[in-house]
Amino acid sequence: MATFDDFLKLDIRVGEIIRVEDFEKARKPAYKLWVDFGEEIGTKKSSAQITECYKAEELVGKQVLGVVNFPPRQIADFKSEVLILGVYAKQGVVLIQPEQIVKKGDRLG
Repeated sequence: MATFDDFLKLDIRVGEIIRVEDFEKARKPAYKLWVDFGEEIGTKKSSAQITECYKAEELVGKQVLGVVNFPPRQIADFKSEVLILGVYAKQGVVLIQPEQIVKKGDRLG
């Protein structure tokens, strides 16, 4: 069982999606995302299997939550640097977003 101390090890921040591309080499349908986490962290890349619920053009400008302190993961020819958080729902993966617009880089607490 995970402990609260385990949870505290995760660095979960708010970022803004600034670029999206189809990830044609992924095994399952996915997008390549570039997410701006603000001045301290900068822009990071992520692969996200969210094509069932989102069109690429509607993602740019959305705020999302991401784990920024996992090691990078190579997926096909793309290095995913952060894990964008979502819920596995009946309709597909639904992104976790702040209820209000907040500063890029703000930490989940």
